[in-house]
Amino acid sequence: MSIFSPTSSLSIGAHKRAVEVGWLLQTDRGSFVWDSPRVYHRSINRTKDIKSVGHCPAVNDFEAKIVEVLCPFDLHLGISSKSDSTIDIVNRRGEGSGIVSSVLSKLLILSPQSQWRDPKRPVFQIRTPYTFLSDDVVYLNQLPPFMEYRTAKWPGLLVGGRFPIHVWPRTLNWAFEWCETDRDLILERGQPWFYCRFETPHPQQNIQLVEAAMTPPVQRYLSGIESVAGYTAKTFSLFSIAQKRRPRKLVFHVDRDK
Repeated sequence: MSIFSPTSSLSIGAHKRAVEVGWLLQTDRGSFVWDSPRVYHRSINRTKDIKSVGHCPAVNDFEAKIVEVLCPFDLHLGISSKSDSTIDIVNRRGEGSGIVSSVLSKLLILSPQSQWRDPKRPVFQIRTPYTFLSDDVVYLNQLPPFMEYRTAKWPGLLVGGRFPIHVWPRTLNWAFEWCETDRDLILERGQPWFYCRFETPHPQQNIQLVEAAMTPPVQRYLSGIESVAGYTAKTFSLFSIAQKRRPRKLVFHVDRDK
């Protein structure tokens, strides 16, 4: 059975050379902090040798299908143990931080220990307003920025995920499993924060990334998806309901001239 068929009656667009993926920000304030997602581009000079890595068609095809999202703020976070069973995430920069405590507290979500994969590895999330959607069958894979070389490596792992953005275009969170709790996590504004790689029924299809408009029907649809995890642990079981209530079209291009 095809992994693309159970949740959608949409056309798979076999005749299309490129599939549109729209992105939008579900936020009313501070949207300028969140940079536009962009197709990955390695910023190095290519050599003239056609056998070099920079000219390899397999490498170029792989990189052309990756969208990167940049970190929106500077953060220096650490783990503070309140007791043997409870911890807290602290802002090491305190009053010197560029992000105020009231804003940071709304962005950070520390999962209860019962929800961690390992009792010694805390999991927390940072809320983001990024939402990707499509009118074709497309699955999004959220991945760590594995092509970014860092001299100061993160003390843990980004928790990835995969879901269909043609029926379940939910906002993305940045989830992190803190493996080395004695080391701080340092995030820098403008650095690659995570990648998105998109699957279509036809791997040869390219992805065309476009900024999408928040229309009233799209807003109502996204509201139906928001926070359902608070009501059920089996959110994927709601795909059939989402499909029935889905507007005919989700991706409308933003017109900046209006």
